[in-house]
Amino acid sequence: MVFKVVIALFILQRLTELFISKKNEKWLLVKGAVEYGQSHYPYMIALHAGFVLAVVCEYYLSPGKVISFSFLILFIVILITKIMVINSLGKYWNTKIYRIPNFKPVKTGAYKFIRHPNYILVVCEIITFPLIFHLYYTAIIFTLLNAIMLSVRIKAENQVWSSN
Repeated sequence: MVFKVVIALFILQRLTELFISKKNEKWLLVKGAVEYGQSHYPYMIALHAGFVLAVVCEYYLSPGKVISFSFLILFIVILITKIMVINSLGKYWNTKIYRIPNFKPVKTGAYKFIRHPNYILVVCEIITFPLIFHLYYTAIIFTLLNAIMLSVRIKAENQVWSSN
């Protein structure tokens, strides 16, 4: 029962992020934003959907897993930090790469100190969330897959912001 509640809340969190992203996308497009990195975006969506599926499958294939409250608390801290990072970008935050011509990157909140704090938190989420239920295969495999995805994503994003 606890697993079902936790996974449902996780899915709700991800859907909320997509809703916010879609809402921000409309605003960005009105402001003349141009989208970049479209070729890798479907793979990123597949990775995150596959992650949820892998969590569910590994959990049910290895029953009797007890909850790790330490990892649950750590995940909640990561999530709170992610909310703060998303809020620091405001309407500029998106799951896609958008740039409004002649606008500079936002440098508020964690973005004053770190170039990609959101991605650091996504890495932490992908490692931590499966460990709440001791799902080591999912944690390892998707951390590696996410590292590959982020190498493509961050390169694309850096190219967008380095060109003027």
